[in-house]
Amino acid sequence: MAISSNKRENEKKRQQKKLDKQKRKEEKKITGKSDFDDMIAYVDAHGNITSTPPELQDKEEDIEQEDIIISIPKKDKEEILVLKGRVEHFNEAKGFGFIKDLASVNKYFFHISMAPENIAEGNIVTFTLEKGNRGMNAVNIELV
Repeated sequence: MAISSNKRENEKKRQQKKLDKQKRKEEKKITGKSDFDDMIAYVDAHGNITSTPPELQDKEEDIEQEDIIISIPKKDKEEILVLKGRVEHFNEAKGFGFIKDLASVNKYFFHISMAPENIAEGNIVTFTLEKGNRGMNAVNIELV
């Protein structure tokens, strides 16, 4: 069985690739540099990619412990926002109702203990908001 010329050429190409690969391997051993060293990158304190390790980079400035703020700054004055609305629904027997804000489409629950005694449906009132169990509640209700 004779080997065709195409098979001989393919075999020569494989042998040549094998020799080239061996030569490149020997060159890397001599220079002592590997491809992995070229792939390593470091990230500095500002998020920039650099080729120098972090311990060799210049140190920026020292941060004093007193300069670190851990909490949320407090507000100086709590502004109380007074809203204006109309009593949409009021159930006198159960002692609760809903006020629709005139500036928006929001409705707020209120209890009779936070409203004047003579409140009725359709009254225009001013009120403030307070967080309740199921959302914002109208409190400090006064008739206009």
